[in-house]
Order: sequence, then C-alpha cells, then structure tokens
Amino acid sequence: MYEFFLTDSLEKVFADSRPRPIQDHTVFSLQGGKIAFQLAYFVASSSDIDRMQQFKVTINGAPSTVRIRTVELVPSQLPALAERDSAYLRTEPGLFPDLLTPCDGLIRPIPGQWRSLFIDFTVDQNAAGPYTITLSVVPVEHQVLGNGQSMDMKPWLSSSHEQLSLFVINASIPKQKLLVTQWFHADCLANYYMVNVFCEQYWNIVESFIWFAAKEAGINMLLTPIFTPPLDTEIGQTRTTVQLVQIEKKGDRYFFTWDHLRRWCAICKKAGITHLEMAHLFTQWGALYTPKIVAKVEGREEDLFGWHVKATDPDYRAFLQAFIPELLIVLEEEGYEKNFLRFHISDEPNLEQLESYLKAKQQVEDLLDGCVIMDALSDFEFYKTGIVQHPVCANDHIGPFLEHKVPNLWIYYCVAQNKDVPNRFFSMPSSRNRIMGVLMYLYQIEGFLHWGYNFYNSQYSKKPINPFLVTDCDLAFPSGDAFIVYPGEDGSVLSSLRNEIQKEGFEDMQCLSMLESLTSRSFVFSLLHEDLSYTITFDHYPMDAVYLLKMRKRCLEEIHMRL
Repeated sequence: MYEFFLTDSLEKVFADSRPRPIQDHTVFSLQGGKIAFQLAYFVASSSDIDRMQQFKVTINGAPSTVRIRTVELVPSQLPALAERDSAYLRTEPGLFPDLLTPCDGLIRPIPGQWRSLFIDFTVDQNAAGPYTITLSVVPVEHQVLGNGQSMDMKPWLSSSHEQLSLFVINASIPKQKLLVTQWFHADCLANYYMVNVFCEQYWNIVESFIWFAAKEAGINMLLTPIFTPPLDTEIGQTRTTVQLVQIEKKGDRYFFTWDHLRRWCAICKKAGITHLEMAHLFTQWGALYTPKIVAKVEGREEDLFGWHVKATDPDYRAFLQAFIPELLIVLEEEGYEKNFLRFHISDEPNLEQLESYLKAKQQVEDLLDGCVIMDALSDFEFYKTGIVQHPVCANDHIGPFLEHKVPNLWIYYCVAQNKDVPNRFFSMPSSRNRIMGVLMYLYQIEGFLHWGYNFYNSQYSKKPINPFLVTDCDLAFPSGDAFIVYPGEDGSVLSSLRNEIQKEGFEDMQCLSMLESLTSRSFVFSLLHEDLSYTITFDHYPMDAVYLLKMRKRCLEEIHMRL
C-alpha cells in the first residue's frame, strides 16, 4: 500500500513515524513571500517490485518556479543534553530529517520508511489573486535497470493528486528590518574543500556561501575576518589563517595591503549584505590575549600577535593605532560607513572577567569613536556597569534586559539555551525554531545572532569534521547547533530544514510589522494572543505548529482586508 499526502513545512518526517497531514489547504501570501510545504510518502510492502517502483512528482499552477528538494536523514549521536525540558521530539541517537538536496521529481519509496520532499517557491512580484496549485504523483511504468534491461513496473497503480488554494495579496512583503548575523567561518570552507586560502577556488566557494547567506538565510550582517576570528579555539592553539588584511612590519611601522578585504566587501555588497561585523579584537573567555595576527617581519611571515601576547600589551595598542584608522577608511571607501559596522571586544564576558574585559576595551575604545561595539552578554549586572552598551542577550537571560527597557536589544541562542526557550536543534520541533519571529516582533528585538552558520570543526577547533557524518562537533553540542547549511559539491551550498524554518520566522516578523503599519501594535498583540490564556514570553509560548500556521494566515487575511 502506497501513501502520498501533503504536510506543512513545520513537520519533521522521521522514517519510523507517520507525519501529521496538512490541516488547511488554503494559504495566503504577499508578493515576494515564500510558500513551502512537504509531500510525505510511504509504502508498507517489502516486495522487490515495490522496492524498485518509482514515481514522478510534478507541481502545476504556482505563480513562480517551484523548487523540489529531498529531505535527507542525517545522523546524530548527541541530539540533546541531559539537562533539558520535555518538549523535544526525540532525544535518542539516530537519524533526523534535516539536509535538503536537489530533486528532479523522481522518488522511490523505501518499504517501511516514511520520507518527504520539501517543496517551495517565492511568489512572483506580479502575481495577484487566487491560484490552484496541483501536485501530482504518477507511477513510472517502465524502468531501465543497471544492466540495461527494461522492466515493467506496476502500470495498474493509480496516480495521486493533491491541491492547495493560494491567494496572493496585491502587495509586496516588506523588506527585512531585523539585522541577522550567523557567524561565517571561512576557515571551515578552506578545510572542508581542501583549498588554499585566497586561491580562486577559495574565493568562488566563499562567494557561493555569502550569496546563499544573503539570499536564502536572511543574513544581512557578515562576520568579516580582518584577521582570523579568535572563536572556539583551544587556548594555545590556532585555526587556519584566513586573515583578509596583509600586514608588513618595518621597524616600528606597519604597512597594510587591503586587496583581499576590498574583494570581500565587493562580494558582500553585490550579494546584499548591508552590514559587516569585524572579527573580535581579543580572545574569548575573558579577553586576556590578542587574536592571531600574522605579518611579514624582515621578509618572513610570523605570528605577530596571538596567545603569546597579552591583551594589554603596549605593542598591540601601537598596532591598533596604526590599523583601525586605515581600516575604517577602507571600509567607508567600499560602501560600509561606520553606522553599517559592528565591532566586538570579546565573546560572552561574565562578572569575574569584568576587569580584563574593561582593560581590553580601553585598548581600542577611543579608536572606534562613533562605531557600535557589541558583544554577547547575558549577565545584567555586568551590563549595569555600562562597559557593554550594546548587549546581545541569550534568550534565556533576556528578562532583566527587557524589564529595564534596554534599547536596540539583540538576542542569540546556542548550546546552553536548551530548556524552555526556542532553539533549532535537530531534536526540537520546528515550531521552537520559527516562534522566534513572533517573539522578536513582540519584544522589538533589533538583531539576531547565532555563532554557527557553517562551523565544520570539533569543539575548540581541534580538528575539522565532515558535517554529513558528525553533526554535534564531535559529541560537544546538540546536533543543529554548529551549522545551518551543508557544503555541497564544487562549493555549492545545501540548505537545511532548520534554515528554511528560521527564514519563515523572519518572514513572520515582516508580515506582523506590515499589519502593525495598517492597524496598531495593540491590534497585532491581540491577534497573536487569540485563544491564549497567557502572555507570550521567551520561556512561555505556543509549542504547536498549528498556532504558527493559523497566526500567519490570520495576519495575511487582516492585511488583505485593509489594502
């Protein structure tokens, strides 16, 4: 017995579990909005002919080019930490639906296993009114085997047809205002593809991943390796050098070559990256040391700074005095003025590190006058000192920052945000990923940061990993924490189910903001709380997919009524 039916984009289709069929076949969209759903399929028989039977999937009637991708199962040895809440899908090691790979529409159901296709399209800017989208699944009657022989399959199998009714509102979806950065790890690309940094193949790969970030992941701010970012690196060790700025030291003078940085900026500009964030100016875990900075000294390249040089060293101050002013000039020449830049001192300082963080900041603060310096910071007592004026708060520690109405607030989550709050682990339902859009709208969050766009290393960057086989940084973090895209062939980028859902959350935010512009903030607040007996917070929010699907539809219906 074969089964084919539609399910929504938020469903995670595991091989051993029947997914939830789609509940509402009517959807609304703005022009430029994304429509996504899945085709779930299954065959119970284990006969040889059923094992080989193929079907052709086609979609007609959509107001745009439709993309079909297979939802591949990937392994997880560490789906969740021991300390967790009860709202996980499953916590045992196993295979999880996540990787999306291109599909030509041909599928072969695997006996006894549920599988799915992820189907999406971006609504054309000229589309308007009703559309009927028809999905057809037709059995392939003849198949050529590996030995060249033709085999008749089951011509008596009937075709399957599913329909969605789409109404396109005659208005464009607003431009994303939320600033989004997910840290870009250029060294991981060089390591995975085994290419030399700054060779043409490296640049092609980097450009591919930047374009995907901007066009497919909602990223509009990019971590820029003016020197190799001192992130998740074992103390005393180094990561592959990806420093964009070439440096030469002659006596006490520094000379800089900016060609690589200018090329990086040009790629970002063309892709649509509006903001750049600079690599952290000091190491993690207390800002005690300088980042690895290589330079040519007397004709030989050496590590000018790094773990062997303290953050407060006068030589580093002298370097920064020469480097920062020229850097700002070059960035402005490339179209990134100060208000489109963000700088970091050190990641996630705590109160015990306040003194070392302050001393590090004093090394550079005057040189960055007029620039925004921001850092991940979850300790409100630290914030009260005034040393970090632009905090990026973990979503499980954001309460005090919201209560005190901290302006221009940013938010992040990572491995430690594993209880009650949203996150994007393999093992969590997609609703806990997408709900961030609603929460960021409600609490007027300015920016979202995540540390892992493409971190393909073990913890502390001790060794590179294959992200198709190791999804937990070598048993360090729950699968899904370290990266949201996969490296495809020849530098292409493969998306994940989590990336698509996260992007849907950003789009929710855009739609809610548009409705607010047509009504009021209180109206949208009421809409978001329909049928709820509590106020939505970062640790108390609707966990089910139905809420999000109904919310988006209600929002768009209200927009349509007012245009």
